[in-house]
Amino acid sequence: MPQKYNISTNAAPPRFYPVGKYSTIEFRENCAGSCKECVKNKCVYDIFKDNYLHMSKMEEPEYLYTCNSCFRCIQECTKGIFSRVVNPEYREIGDAYWTPDVLNRTWYQAHTGGIPVSGAGYRGPFVGKGFDSMWTDMSEIVRPTRDGIHGREYINTCIELSRRPERLAFKEDGSLDVEVKPILEIPLPILFQQPDFGIYSKGVLLSMLTAAQTIGTKMFLKAADVYEDMMCFGKSIIPLVKKENFENYPKLLSLVDMVEIEYEPGIEKTFGTLKAMNKDLVVSVGIPLSADLDYAKICVDLSKADMDTLHVYADSQGRELNSDTPRFIKDMLRDIHLALVDAATRQQINILASGGICMAEHVNKSIICGADGVAIDLSLLVAMECRLCGRCMNDLSCPVELESIDPEYGSNRITNLMGAWRNQMLEMLGAMGLREARRLRGEVGRSMWFEDLEKESFAPIFGERKVSIDVG
Repeated sequence: MPQKYNISTNAAPPRFYPVGKYSTIEFRENCAGSCKECVKNKCVYDIFKDNYLHMSKMEEPEYLYTCNSCFRCIQECTKGIFSRVVNPEYREIGDAYWTPDVLNRTWYQAHTGGIPVSGAGYRGPFVGKGFDSMWTDMSEIVRPTRDGIHGREYINTCIELSRRPERLAFKEDGSLDVEVKPILEIPLPILFQQPDFGIYSKGVLLSMLTAAQTIGTKMFLKAADVYEDMMCFGKSIIPLVKKENFENYPKLLSLVDMVEIEYEPGIEKTFGTLKAMNKDLVVSVGIPLSADLDYAKICVDLSKADMDTLHVYADSQGRELNSDTPRFIKDMLRDIHLALVDAATRQQINILASGGICMAEHVNKSIICGADGVAIDLSLLVAMECRLCGRCMNDLSCPVELESIDPEYGSNRITNLMGAWRNQMLEMLGAMGLREARRLRGEVGRSMWFEDLEKESFAPIFGERKVSIDVG
């Protein structure tokens, strides 16, 4: 049997102490100093040992931000000098969507390459905003061969980025009577994307590109930001160009196998010129999910032209652009997917989605909504210890010195994150009884949506909700 695709992970400890949720405060002035064995030496997580070198630099009370909240030191200290509190710095990182919990889990996965597991179980609300108002079907989880990572069956996660022929025709001798273009395939339905936020040092970009090359995926990168010494990553780069400047990059376009051009009316006329520069070039069109655009119709019109992939993007929180009452990306993806199905072009082209993808489960949920794959950006920065504090946007120093990150270290952290995400995808696909990520595309029957359940269960009793719930 052929070897399974696998992402090798290697532990990459953080360069800076991560901002933990809970803190253990030690009031050292009350320490008896005469205990036969201090509770610090009994810590099963070695929190005190790991923080020992930092004690001389800390002022009392000492905050140990990597506390795992086992309470052993608090319960066993004879003088009661320890107490646990919520770390005040933890409340200040991230935002309402990229919450501190999301950042903390991402750091853990980038460090270890493992799946974060909480022994306390799920303690959140039953329904939340965005993707949290959507649940997936896990009815096949009891089957012994469908246990994801450890299953005896293959679970294929690859997707195509090139266009598929509308139909096949054969000659009398059995040979193909239609032109079949080369298939461009990646082994994971996750691509990288240059963030609009954060530090764009060369080390940061090289970390992302090296990780993309390592795992076999690709990265959307502004053509103007591709340095000469990045040309060696040619097949891993998808340059972002515009109608007025794509002819300025003939060398770059000759080295890559895919390009993305920004949408504007009449963009279809440039596809021929693009492909004349590289006959095997796969063309993607970047389309903003903006309230002032009929994006579903635009996608249908473009799908009938000589292009391959539609890349639709929302804001960083997955919300519709330029709207006072923005919709969430899962609903917009559903509209686009169904519009293409009605136009009978869905099977030919691909949809990539960006915006609001911050956890592994969001990848599978996006595919259920109709996407073929996703492109992630901020998660890459977070993997490299970014705290999304916004200091760099105000010309302030970065607390984790991203501008000086070593590309080998940064790529290791990103590779670990992707290894953890892929394993979670496999667990979900196995629990749903699916052996292929492509089979999940548009399968809303494998999901439950809060809005639909509420309407079916409570509308006959209480009537339909007049004001839609904020799930964005």
